[in-house]
Amino acid sequence: MLNISVLLITIAIAFLITVLLSPIFIPFLRRLKFGQSIREEGPQSHMKKTGTPTMGGLMIIFSIIITSLIMGSRAGDSGIGYELWLLIFVLFGYGLLGFLDDFIKVVMKRNLGLTSKQKLFGQIVIALVFYFILRGQDFSTAIQIPGTDIQWDLGWGYALLIIFMMVGASNAVNLTDGLDGLLAGTAAIAFGAFAILAWYGTPQNEAAIFALAVVGALLGFLVFNAHPAKVFMGDTGSLALGGAIAAISILMKMEVLLVIIGGVFVIETLSVIIQVISFKTTGKRVFKMSPLHHHYELLGWSEWRVVTTFWLVGLLFTALGIYIEVGL
Repeated sequence: MLNISVLLITIAIAFLITVLLSPIFIPFLRRLKFGQSIREEGPQSHMKKTGTPTMGGLMIIFSIIITSLIMGSRAGDSGIGYELWLLIFVLFGYGLLGFLDDFIKVVMKRNLGLTSKQKLFGQIVIALVFYFILRGQDFSTAIQIPGTDIQWDLGWGYALLIIFMMVGASNAVNLTDGLDGLLAGTAAIAFGAFAILAWYGTPQNEAAIFALAVVGALLGFLVFNAHPAKVFMGDTGSLALGGAIAAISILMKMEVLLVIIGGVFVIETLSVIIQVISFKTTGKRVFKMSPLHHHYELLGWSEWRVVTTFWLVGLLFTALGIYIEVGL
């Protein structure tokens, strides 16, 4: 088990890298005119955010990778192991995919970025590479119901599960990135839960280091992303975080638990699915707007109230997930 001081240092390094890098990087993004384009069908109150620098996810990814490499050698006796390299690979891979999406939006002025097929193809390729590397390590293909001894070996079907989880999580996290500080806060909470489980339960030191590096980087990003945001993470950050949270849950053999710990992301996604199905089948909308955070905005809630409420819900989900797994 890692010493608590190592855990705190990991958070501190990632936090400081992001906080110190942001005052340099944000003006650079502004000079390059990498400003956010606001879709006209979104809430009208968001139009004032047009031009706010985006692609801030680059700072988050850089901070996480550097911190993980610095502290990763402390996680094991033989240097950095394959688990941490895999997590970095997924973070970077999905981050690169998100960067291409953002670049097309802000530089090439195509507001929708990559096509859905292009994005899906990239997500699946990264997931398959992740799977084949795991299989090369004789990784278990069984999944377990949290808090029980019930498990199933999926065999080759585990590849389909990995694809579903990584594509689903990256898109779900991406949908949640719609208000100042919303995703940064909820993701920090979720990764914090995985850090606790990696440290407190059967020690998984590299997963704990990576998760805490994410927490520190996101807390540092929140300094500049909280309302009113001075920078957005863009798809560069949201896709990277979504892929990474799926990857860490897989490596920790907590695939099912991700549904609970990532409960906010699940609810946001369900709200979009319900809205689409309802409108296509009945012509009526269940929510004023989806994803769900926009529904509450249009009910008259302030942006900060929506964000803090979702943070609280995220805390409740993570507390439930931790309780189910270890009985805290």
